[in-house]
Amino acid sequence: MTKISVEKSSEDATDLPLEDPALHLNRETSWLAFNSRVMGEAMSSKNPLLERLKFVAIHAANLDEFFMIRVSGLHEQLEAAVVEPSPDGLTPIEQLTRIRSVVLEQLSVAREALCDLILPALKPQGIEILDWDGLDGDMRERANRYFRTTVFPILTPLAVDPGHPFPFLSNLSLSLAVEIRDPDSQERKFARVKVPEGLPRFVPLDALDKRSTPSTARFLPLEQLIEANLSQLFPELTILGAYPFRVTRDMDFEILAEEAVDLMSIIDRELRKRRFGACVRLEVDRDIPSHIRRLLREKLEIDEEDIYETSGLLGLSALMSIALLERPDLRDPPLIPRIPAPLAELDGSSIFSAIRNEEILLHHPYDSFMPVLDFLNHAASDPQVLAIKMTLYRGGSNADAARALIRAAENGKQVAVSIELKARFDEENNITWARSMERAGVHVFYGGAGTKTHCKVALVVRREADAIRRYVHLSTGNYNASTARLYTDLGFFTTDPDLGEDASELFNSLSGFSKQTRYRKLAVAPTGLADAIVGYIEDEATAARAGRPARIFAKMNSLVDGRTINALYRASMAGVEIDLVVRGICCLRPGMPGISDNIRVRSIVGRFLEHPRVFVFGSEEREKFFASSADWMPRNFYERVEVMFPIESERLREQIRREIVEPSLRPDVRAHILGTDGTYRLTPTNGSAVDAQTLVIEQVATDPTRRPLVHARPTTIPPSAVRISN
Repeated sequence: MTKISVEKSSEDATDLPLEDPALHLNRETSWLAFNSRVMGEAMSSKNPLLERLKFVAIHAANLDEFFMIRVSGLHEQLEAAVVEPSPDGLTPIEQLTRIRSVVLEQLSVAREALCDLILPALKPQGIEILDWDGLDGDMRERANRYFRTTVFPILTPLAVDPGHPFPFLSNLSLSLAVEIRDPDSQERKFARVKVPEGLPRFVPLDALDKRSTPSTARFLPLEQLIEANLSQLFPELTILGAYPFRVTRDMDFEILAEEAVDLMSIIDRELRKRRFGACVRLEVDRDIPSHIRRLLREKLEIDEEDIYETSGLLGLSALMSIALLERPDLRDPPLIPRIPAPLAELDGSSIFSAIRNEEILLHHPYDSFMPVLDFLNHAASDPQVLAIKMTLYRGGSNADAARALIRAAENGKQVAVSIELKARFDEENNITWARSMERAGVHVFYGGAGTKTHCKVALVVRREADAIRRYVHLSTGNYNASTARLYTDLGFFTTDPDLGEDASELFNSLSGFSKQTRYRKLAVAPTGLADAIVGYIEDEATAARAGRPARIFAKMNSLVDGRTINALYRASMAGVEIDLVVRGICCLRPGMPGISDNIRVRSIVGRFLEHPRVFVFGSEEREKFFASSADWMPRNFYERVEVMFPIESERLREQIRREIVEPSLRPDVRAHILGTDGTYRLTPTNGSAVDAQTLVIEQVATDPTRRPLVHARPTTIPPSAVRISN
């Protein structure tokens, strides 16, 4: 990772105003540093081989999204002649220059991890990605038969000449640039052949032999199979060469408030337009001839600085299909999720009685997501339930939660659901579920054009013998059973009357014209969350100035918001001890004498995606515990509906201490420590490191208050969840 130097010496750090660019790390390079830590998991021999291959795929998928969203945004600033620098003082062109340098370095590391470490180690295990030249006669025959019966009917070679315009290249599409010579005229011609996306990217050669059950898993890249059979696409012509290339386009879009008369129609329109976004990256084979490279550059209207060469495979995110092979000996040990005893021992009583008896905290994926679905399914069928209200951000293509809500409406419940149509890359799934729910009679409403509803709240209103009671579920993660097996998150069940009132008023503000800004226990963005967090930070600074012990622990995905960073600097200067566990982007610069020398920042990357936002303010005798759906970023504070909720039960606080705070901060835990210069170092390095997530697995497995979930599905990575930058 390229170092970011502090422009001021440590001696004059205390003289810097808190808005000085030298006090802030660049957001884009901090994100890339996170992706470098992901690649570190692929390089690490402590991980099983297929898990290492998984991290190569995740690294590539993350980089695709980074170019589609972040790099495209910088390009848009250039086109709009925006010269306003980022908080760390870099212009858009300076950021793009730095991004290119770092990405080229990371691509080199990724190639080393894949080609020099992982694939050679997989070969003795019977798993290989072969080149066409490495196939024996029998495998070539099988592959060619597969080409003729399955691949050939799909392919459409597109010529480029005065009568055939250059074809449109869709986002992330892999293509072959084919150069052909007409033997009659000796004229050279160009054609594009798209590698079909509906077929496996890696052809399973052994699986094509139906006569036996192979003990090996050998694959051929589909583009190589197509290249070997180009003569069937261009008969009577001479094939001079074929060169893979791949295009990345701007996939972000913005909905203006004045446009959003019908938000669903607008989103639908923008999704269709998205595929035509400007090209922001062109990946090419290193051997591509200069004249073909020049043709692609001109037709795609892309600068030379946005072209990335490779000598290996393109589109490495497709390796996920191989990483998910059923080879337990090459994967992490299966995780059997647990379930809290009150939910495992209902003995015929409903889940509502268990929640009524005591608040329950689920720590996913160590605890099963099943109780959340049971909660919704029981509510859908329970005759005493009057209403269900819920937010859905990422429902997924197979949304159990959405089905439960549909059944509830069909059973006569009053069901109201806030669906976020602008959840990036889940827009189509959410539109589909929104329409299905509307047809079933669910009252569906959407976030405004300028905000996203990102909070995770479910409210069940139930008629009981003594009163109407509200049951509330609050979460740091999505109502998505697939990602709940991959992401670490907290889910909280309660019947606290104040939280029930707050949840009701929150839904009223989402569905109607309520201008609610103050709540009893919830802190809600965009109206009050930022102020609440800054207020708690300032309370600790006040305590430290008065000579009392003061401490802050905060675990999140990203720390970007300048106001919050400055509040942390002021707290550090007052003497507050601050531990930040920031998985991804961190723009705060720790360790500056006189400014941030009381702040420590670490990142934990492992088997599961670290996703909960947990904040603890105060010394041990006066600790305040909170969980939230929000990172400390401007978008979460000011452009989204987010919720932060308190954890007041000492029993549940102890669970958070034991399973989140202490494993994150143990000195022997394998973690990446952020230095003042913006680089990360892995510690400890003496071989004594323990894995934080393994510690939690062991704790939960031996917790007498948890039971193993019967018939639990093994925890694997859903192909749709490869993005780790959520």
